[in-house]
Amino acid sequence: MATLYDVPAEDLLEALAEELDGRIEEPDWVEFTKTSVDRELPPQQDDFWQVRTASLLRKVAIRGPVGVERLATEYGGSKSGTTRYRVSGNEHTGGSRKIIRTALQQLEDEGLVETAKGEGRRVTDEGQSLLDTVASETLEDLDRPELQKYA
Repeated sequence: MATLYDVPAEDLLEALAEELDGRIEEPDWVEFTKTSVDRELPPQQDDFWQVRTASLLRKVAIRGPVGVERLATEYGGSKSGTTRYRVSGNEHTGGSRKIIRTALQQLEDEGLVETAKGEGRRVTDEGQSLLDTVASETLEDLDRPELQKYA
């Protein structure tokens, strides 16, 4: 059986987003919210919420237990350090913690993620099972012979 490590991340996220589409509901405020301070506009993807939630589930499975702060660092970017009178170097800004926290809470409600007291969040057995199932199905659908050894 294939795991989430055997499938390319982009293909896995696309399939996982489709799987979560009926289970996770996009909040009303998402279309108006930027994903980070370094962005100028809100996300333009139609399925942004499902893709971000799938990405968070994958990251928690790989790096867990992990907290919102560390995830915000990973989803952040660099902001230009231009001020009125001088130009300084770029500095890293974190991603939107509200988006991350809300998505993680929805994953908790679905039973895919759980809170580890004092450590952050980690994937439950049901969440790991979902990831492995989607990874196996995705690997079978891929037309890449070099990856078929994991199927």
